[in-house]
Amino acid sequence: MDSGFCRDCMAVCENGERRCRACGSPRLLRHDELHALSIAHIDCDAFYASVEKRDNPELRDKPLIVGGGRRGVVSTCCYIARVNGVRSAMPMFKALKACPEAIVVKPDMEKYARVGREVRDLMRELTPLVEPISIDEAFLDLSGTERLHRESPARVLARFAMRVERDIGITVSVGLSYCKFLAKVASDFEKPRGYSVIGRAEALAFLRDQPVTLIWGVGKAFAATLHKDGIRLIGQLQEMDEATLMKRYGVMGRRLYRLSRGEDERTVHVDHEAKSISAETTFNVDYATADDLLPVLRSLCEKVAKRLKAGDLAGRTVVLKLKDRNFRIKTRNRQLADRTQLADRIFRVAVPLLEAELDGTRYRLLGVGVSDLAADDMADPADLVNAEADRRARAEAAMDRVRAKFGDRALETGYTFGTGNRSKPQRDQDI
Repeated sequence: MDSGFCRDCMAVCENGERRCRACGSPRLLRHDELHALSIAHIDCDAFYASVEKRDNPELRDKPLIVGGGRRGVVSTCCYIARVNGVRSAMPMFKALKACPEAIVVKPDMEKYARVGREVRDLMRELTPLVEPISIDEAFLDLSGTERLHRESPARVLARFAMRVERDIGITVSVGLSYCKFLAKVASDFEKPRGYSVIGRAEALAFLRDQPVTLIWGVGKAFAATLHKDGIRLIGQLQEMDEATLMKRYGVMGRRLYRLSRGEDERTVHVDHEAKSISAETTFNVDYATADDLLPVLRSLCEKVAKRLKAGDLAGRTVVLKLKDRNFRIKTRNRQLADRTQLADRIFRVAVPLLEAELDGTRYRLLGVGVSDLAADDMADPADLVNAEADRRARAEAAMDRVRAKFGDRALETGYTFGTGNRSKPQRDQDI
């Protein structure tokens, strides 16, 4: 076994030692392939909650939930709340029933995005091969960086985790392996402040006793199909040939065959962009009419447009999301001829999608998003047929300039004026 090291002081430790001889820490890292692996997955621990606790030390030892009001859902929660049964995406009323002493904080997505960029900037100091997966996690490929850093990727990653904790004030968990699939699996092992390693030699044996739901892409519905076929453990997939799995499950059968054996040829892609930008709101009470829903829709379209413009992005597909009082979700979409980043255009496309669903059903959530994103170079070309559309685009640009100088509420449309009491923002997110 290669020499391990202490994650708190980086001193070398040998096999058999329980604590670091230099600092006394029990956080020793050892593995037969420790210094031969270079694919990592880094995941911030309870990200939103960690940022809130960093900014308000009074919350440090208290159960914390980040999410909407009682009608909303949990965006994330701290580990103290998790011990009491709170989980992400849980309805707020259930979360507060499980942990009535929890403190609820509304999400501040702009702050979280800013902290996420700080963490990502530190990642890019380690390697140019950084593939963001979401605001708080990314894959890294540190192959060939030993000469630059003068130490193995394993040690570089440990120093990175220490630096994030020291300089940014939150913690991360690290998974290290030879492929993306197992690096992601490893990062979930020992949260928070985890650092786990899965090597090639152990991959088959490790996977054998794991549930099929560990495999990337196997959600509840597909897991139910596998369970119906008598397949619950990855080891059962390892005993099946690729042809049989493909015959049963199509293209997914190939993925089952390969990932069950720890075979993942996906590389770390640098230019991994967000697939969509969206905003959604959970209401204090359920709404069913255009009079109530259209003003909120307009407000959400303006939020989406603001983020598109800030990122120099535009999208071709407008997506509407609705959730009824029984938590059933509907999504509707329409593809445009040209990409857009204008709130007015997003709204005018989303309105008929919404109106088609106004059949008396009462909705507790409304969301809108734009997908199929690209740079905004060719977005919103001049409309040679509809001069009114060009006039509205110029008006929106003028409003953007005023809002940039005096704030978002400096100018409001007739739709959005006074909508604040209708809803409580649940989250704005990249998907």
